[in-house]
Amino acid sequence: MSLESFFRTTPCIPTLVPVTLYAAYGSNLDPHRMAEKAPASPVHGTGWLRGWRLTFAGEDLGWGAPMCTVVEDERESVFVMLYDVPPIDEQSLDVWEDLDLGFWRKIRVRVHTLDGEPLAWIYVLDAYEGGLPSSDHVHMIADGAHKAGAPADYVAWLLSLPCQELPND
Repeated sequence: MSLESFFRTTPCIPTLVPVTLYAAYGSNLDPHRMAEKAPASPVHGTGWLRGWRLTFAGEDLGWGAPMCTVVEDERESVFVMLYDVPPIDEQSLDVWEDLDLGFWRKIRVRVHTLDGEPLAWIYVLDAYEGGLPSSDHVHMIADGAHKAGAPADYVAWLLSLPCQELPND
């Protein structure tokens, strides 16, 4: 194959695509876990959702235990890992998070970082707050927070959350 015919038949793969900032506060805090779901989304940095509180909700949705989410609370802050997400990875994350089922919503929030307060999107669970999360879920979040560089007291707080042992934990 000549070089000229190669360039005519090879599809164009864009190398510069727009990205949006995604703020992960749950299991996607772990950069390795996130890379499995969104391989083209590099870490942008870390920050805090000020005026938000980490909680668990959706116990009645059939997942066996509540899932991690955030709710507004002016007295609290949530540690986040920021990722630069291109459109293809955003679509992949939407599938991973079952956005089409209607339990989760994507909203834009300000993230407080050392470099300013950029806008980022997060997933929030549209369900009633409450219930005990599974110990596996809490430990996954704490492990991800540690890998993301969260302060030790934040990781310790996560590990102190009341939780339940599920039969398959």
